[in-house]
Amino acid sequence: MKLLFSEHKADHGHYIYSYAIWAFPEAGETPADLFNQGFLPSSRNLDRFYLCRQLRVNLGKFTPSSENRRVLRKGEGIIFELIPREKFDYTPKRREFCKQYADARFGKEVMGYERLDSLFNNKVTSHVLLFTDASTGAELGIVTLYLEGKKLAFYSYAFYDLNYFNKSLGLHMMTTAVNHFADNGFEFIHLGSCYSQSSLYKTQFDGVEFFNGVRWSGDLKELKYLLERETKEVTQHLLESEEYRRLFHEGGLDKLVVASGFSVPIVSGKEKS
Repeated sequence: MKLLFSEHKADHGHYIYSYAIWAFPEAGETPADLFNQGFLPSSRNLDRFYLCRQLRVNLGKFTPSSENRRVLRKGEGIIFELIPREKFDYTPKRREFCKQYADARFGKEVMGYERLDSLFNNKVTSHVLLFTDASTGAELGIVTLYLEGKKLAFYSYAFYDLNYFNKSLGLHMMTTAVNHFADNGFEFIHLGSCYSQSSLYKTQFDGVEFFNGVRWSGDLKELKYLLERETKEVTQHLLESEEYRRLFHEGGLDKLVVASGFSVPIVSGKEKS
């Protein structure tokens, strides 16, 4: 992959110079390679990715917990179908269903019709999970997915009926997806980013991991530490924090350097020309 570093606002007083890190696939690489390095898609055509604190479930380590099973039981009578995007009928009714959900949950016009249509008509969505009430036939929810062989499933966007009596419908849909892809031999399911306490519901699955900027970590105490840090004034880079290094990395950087999956060869000026 090729990397670009897009400069963000600097805090010169604390020597914090922030960059958004973008990755671009090179020949022979697939999106799964970039997901594995901690990147999520920032382009609907899967030609640009961004590095972030994202979550995934290592499905080889997943076994439904008693809470997962409770959530699934609460959704008894809800059936689902996995549909390739090209066979999914993106009707005006379904379009409006998704738009109403997006307006209610994200804010009006955060996801306009153009952005919504792009989601359903580009490479980032290879499949759709459609959830239906078996007794009435009413469509309750739609999840957009990117699947790559059995290497990964990316749980991209979920749209569902906010008035449905089962107030855990969104959680039921995610739990169903995790369970389904585990049963079908997938290696990982990626669940998006985690930058607030409200995203911790995604961590209720055995085998959950988050990307900490260096490697994948299964230490949820570390994740909660980072979420708490988000609520405070930050005056130094994370890896400069002695407390963080002491609590989670034995006080030093050596093991983090060894664990890093990023290595950039130095190209001399002579070779460049």
